[in-house]
Amino acid sequence: MNKLFMAPLAVLVLASAGCASIVSESRYPVRVTSNVPAEFEIRNEDGETVHTGTTPAQVSLDSASGYMDGETYTVEYHAPGYQKAFSTIQSSINGWYWGNIGFGGLIGWFLVDPATGAMFKLPPSTGATLAVAQPQVPMSQSTPSLGAAELDPQRGLAAP
Repeated sequence: MNKLFMAPLAVLVLASAGCASIVSESRYPVRVTSNVPAEFEIRNEDGETVHTGTTPAQVSLDSASGYMDGETYTVEYHAPGYQKAFSTIQSSINGWYWGNIGFGGLIGWFLVDPATGAMFKLPPSTGATLAVAQPQVPMSQSTPSLGAAELDPQRGLAAP
């Protein structure tokens, strides 16, 4: 093919795609970490479990949940002897999306990048610090029962 035909064809192909769709992805690798090895569950904004595993791990997540709608994930961490912990993975506008102003045009701005999810990006990692769980002591063992005769009427406390 000659160069005269190839140049307009290249312009047409590039103009019909969104800038972020050309340069980036709609799925991103996200590293999930915690201070101790822990089981984790990732839920999307609809509450659906999209991934489970053990930290540290790397997962691949969609950056969008629909047309012009970035995704938000909640990560729940749990490990024996530790309190549950949570982190959030929040999508944000992909910087390449702004390239549609000069390169992808209205098709990229309103159609291609929003429909493919490429207009959003995810952070490279998320993590949480799990705190050691405090032992639960039953109330009957931790607070002695006081009879009426043992109360000091002046102070409302047990008499010495």
